[in-house]
Amino acid sequence: MKDDGAVRAPAQEAAASAEAADPARESTVSPQQKPAGQRPRRRGPGPFTLLVLPSLVTVCAVAGFLVLTGGLPADWAPGADAEQSAAGRVDDTHRPWLREAAACTVVTPSLLAAQIDQATGWRADTGRLTDEQGIAGFTAAQWRTWGKDDDGNGASSPRDPADAIMALGRQDCSLARKVTDLRTEGTINGELVDLTLAAYAVGLREVTEAGRVPAGARTYLSEVKELLPRYKTFDQKAQSGGPADAILAAPVTTLVVTSPYGARQHPLTGVTKLHTGVDFGAPQGAQVSAARQGQVVFAAMTEAYGNRIVIDHGTIDGKRLESTYSHLSSIDIAVGQTVPSGAPIGRVGSTGLSTGPHLHFEVVYDGYYADPQPWLAVHS
Repeated sequence: MKDDGAVRAPAQEAAASAEAADPARESTVSPQQKPAGQRPRRRGPGPFTLLVLPSLVTVCAVAGFLVLTGGLPADWAPGADAEQSAAGRVDDTHRPWLREAAACTVVTPSLLAAQIDQATGWRADTGRLTDEQGIAGFTAAQWRTWGKDDDGNGASSPRDPADAIMALGRQDCSLARKVTDLRTEGTINGELVDLTLAAYAVGLREVTEAGRVPAGARTYLSEVKELLPRYKTFDQKAQSGGPADAILAAPVTTLVVTSPYGARQHPLTGVTKLHTGVDFGAPQGAQVSAARQGQVVFAAMTEAYGNRIVIDHGTIDGKRLESTYSHLSSIDIAVGQTVPSGAPIGRVGSTGLSTGPHLHFEVVYDGYYADPQPWLAVHS
């Protein structure tokens, strides 16, 4: 940008800059022109000595160290410092509580940590002009529902980090269970984690009315998901879905797996998310059988699953077990009917969001999806 003052010649500008950079610089007056008896001033260190030389020494030292040690650590990567810094804000005493609070398959320690980070940045007092308290930002009304004295110190408080983390886990898992039920019935559609976070942000009613993640929850979802990678090291290995000891009969004659349980890119939507069941390849019209005795609690057409059946098998180890059968070409039973194991209930098809005839088979244990294959008596 052009200066409003007089423009200096390059030589004058350089001389002025050098003098400004070195206050101890001697003037151009020779010693013979100085008053008698005055000794010449001793020059101080110049800009090169003060600024450049230390930097060069540091660079050389670092380079020498890397040569001697074999280079950068193997686990170093751009962004690693940011991740460590973010995770460092979590007190070590909080981490066991994050793992314990993640008591359902949908909710993970990293998810809880990201929610807390988004809400308060792990600060117990955020200075907001509300009645929200503690690192999880619970209101008094919310705390009456979800708060407990989880660490056994004699008081239940949202300002107690352990109590707050456990309460957040309870709230999330409760929402996840309700979302799973709605998704199992075909009332809503979408990724379970997204739907759970949406229910947390705007309420289960809005999610139900929208049938998917409502627009009002998308900002919250994006903010939490952006923080998730910072806490990925908090997650434990995936837990088993329950007492999977081959107690279910094969729902189709041949269990040819065309798409297993787990994360995958949906062949039609292109979205990567949890595939909540197993796809068994079978010809159009092949018989589908009940995997266990139980009562039919849902049998109808849905947008995503097509013709879908849900059977309630009662409780196993005190937890409810259900199985689902989707994309059927026909439904041969009715809601309220009790069926024995192996009874015909429908036919293989390709209704709903499907690329061809197959059976999408799910196991829901204690309100959450589980990998169906360990439950089946016959494996392919």
